[in-house]
Order: sequence, then C-alpha cells, then structure tokens
Amino acid sequence: MTKSFLLSIALMFVITISKAQTAMQFSGVDCNSNPVDLFADLDAGKAVILHFYMPSCGSCPPPAQKIQAMANKINAMYPGMVKGYAFPFQNSTTCTYSSSWVSSNSLSTLYAPMDSGATQVAYYGGFGMPTVVLLGGTDHRVMFSTQSFSTSDTTIMRDSILNLLNGSTGIEGLTNTVSSFSMFPNPATDNVSINLDLKETSNLLISVTDITGKQVTIILEEKQNGNVTKQFSTALLPNGNYFIRVQVNGNTTTQKLTINH
Repeated sequence: MTKSFLLSIALMFVITISKAQTAMQFSGVDCNSNPVDLFADLDAGKAVILHFYMPSCGSCPPPAQKIQAMANKINAMYPGMVKGYAFPFQNSTTCTYSSSWVSSNSLSTLYAPMDSGATQVAYYGGFGMPTVVLLGGTDHRVMFSTQSFSTSDTTIMRDSILNLLNGSTGIEGLTNTVSSFSMFPNPATDNVSINLDLKETSNLLISVTDITGKQVTIILEEKQNGNVTKQFSTALLPNGNYFIRVQVNGNTTTQKLTINH
C-alpha cells in the first residue's frame, strides 16, 4: 500500500469529519409518501434523529427503540418537535424493505422509513452499524453522532434535545398574552420565585415536569391578570433538572430549572 494512497484515505477521513459538523440536506418524500425537508425542520427549531441501519443487523433495532421511547416522551411536552428518519446504509435497499424494517421493529411512532442512505451515512462518517446522528438548530449543526451506540447515549441525546428546545421555546410563543416570564434563583436550593406579567385576564397553569416530561406537581391553576408572583418550595424534590411549564390560554412555554440542595 503506497504512501500516497494512505494519504488519500487520511484526507478523505478528515474531509468527512469536517463535513459532518453540519447537516446534509435531504428532501422529497419518505417511503410512506409523506413530504420531507430536513432543513425546513431544522429551521423550524425541531430536533431530527437519523438512524442508519444494515439489513439483517440484530444490533440495529434496540438502539432505535430506546431512542424512540426517549423522543416520544419529549414530544409529549413539545409536540412534533422531535422527528426521526430510518435510513439503510446502502442504496440497494428498497422502500418496501425499509418500511417493513420500521414497522416490524415497532418504530413507526418516531421514524419515517427512507431508502438510499449510502451518501448520507458516508457524509456523517458512519461505517459502524447502527450509526446515529442528532441534528438541530437553525445553523443545521450535528449535535451528536456515534457509530457504537450505548445506553448512556440516550441520556446525552435527550439532554441535547431538551437544551435545544428549551432555548427555542421561550416567551416569544406567548407574546400576545405575556410581557415577561422569569424565575429566581436558578439553580435553586429550597425555594424558587416565579414571576409572570400577563397582559390580560387569562387561564393560567404553572406546573413542574421532570426531564422526561412527566408532571411532578401543579404550582398554580386559575384565572389571573397583571403581575403574578408565586413562591414554590423545591425542598422535597431530588437534585436534578426540571422544567417550569407555563400554559396561558392553551399556549405553552417552559424554562429549565436546576435543583441543587
């Protein structure tokens, strides 16, 4: 094997890694004939998971199932904000097979089946199966990728998605009814003060959810107007990350709350 050949391989590897810092666009329709536009999803603030699999790969479905369970919990709190696509690692796999792979592995609640994934998987540097890629942000960045999935990767992906969504789901979604929304201190030890300024009389619900989106407690649920300040004791909650969820007339915004006793 010549030095020039080895150098070419090394350069190809470096180029692949540098390209994989941002997403590669794909659009058209999926194998269910539904419209697809990756960049439109990312520009809308959504997180997108790409799962590249090899046909007859026994180790490929379990990670996809773990990721789907995690993503479904986030979608319960942020409806439709996490999407997934299942790509075969090669171009010779048909839509019929890909659709069957998704349905037979009970993955259809998150993943849309795709075909012809060779270009995509090469772009992200994936040659181990499954290759998992997490994309997000209006800058179309690669937030996470791996070719050797482990259970802890689900947690890393979950936190990355929640940070993305929490950052892009602020008061801008409630500007018609809310002038300001803040809480202090954060991180909190024993108490946190939640402050909200409503422009009009509104149905207000303030609650706490855990990192999976499960409701922990309701802080306030009633009609309110003007400045609302509510003290909430965090003393009985274990250390960790939570979300203060504010719903005004059916519209929702959240802020991340860290509890550290």
